[in-house]
Amino acid sequence: MPTKPLEEPRGNPENAPHKARRMAESFGVDPERYDRTRPRYPEALVRWIAASAPGSEVLDVGCGTGIAARQLRDAGCTVLGVDVDARMAAFARTRGLDVEVAAFETWDAAGRRFDAVVAGQTWHWIDPVAGAGKAAEVLRPGGRITLFWNVFRPAPEVAEAFTEAHARALPDAPRNPWARPVLDAYGGIVAKVADGLRATGRFDEPEERRFDWECTYTRDVWLEQLRTSGEAVHYSPEQTEDLLARTGAAIDALGGSFTMAYAATAVTATRTEN
Repeated sequence: MPTKPLEEPRGNPENAPHKARRMAESFGVDPERYDRTRPRYPEALVRWIAASAPGSEVLDVGCGTGIAARQLRDAGCTVLGVDVDARMAAFARTRGLDVEVAAFETWDAAGRRFDAVVAGQTWHWIDPVAGAGKAAEVLRPGGRITLFWNVFRPAPEVAEAFTEAHARALPDAPRNPWARPVLDAYGGIVAKVADGLRATGRFDEPEERRFDWECTYTRDVWLEQLRTSGEAVHYSPEQTEDLLARTGAAIDALGGSFTMAYAATAVTATRTEN
């Protein structure tokens, strides 16, 4: 889809996902399940990232199990991963990736420079200002930073069914992730990310691109992915099982499978010469 300028940030600046360390560090509990069930990224996005960088050397921030890194490697890039979770990094290494364990904001690049810095589904766990500053340090002039997320865009009947399942299983939860369009919820994250890039004074004006795609899920595959949600760390085992049972019943009522539309949303900017 065409590029569009990003709006100035809105919302409460204290609402900072990068400070939610317990949630951020929950994904490494079962790296195999995470890698097996989490969606990949559309090939159009991967090809665009590879083609828009001035060279092939890529740094993948918060690489996790290496889902995006492997796709970029298959597109011809040489990828180094950085991840704060040693468990995720260890899994990624079993898939042939080079990964260093560190928080990106304080990671020692040891003088290395890259043509692209990317982060798939992870930059909201990074301090938006410190992370942008570190990215500017490790990018060559003319290099690109591209930060992207797979965002759910459920059909109305799917959103309604999942909203009800979540509300019944977790009536006291502070929010229901299906109660409003998920893409709207990412607006604040995208705006804050763009503001962090602007604050460095070392990138051109951030822009947004979107790549629409879809994936069909069976009941069991969706429930396996649901177990990897960052919010699951806040649920008791009983609540988790109730949510899985109610969501499974909802999928059964939809015919046992459903198609989830995604918007792969990317924020991108070019490192300037200064």
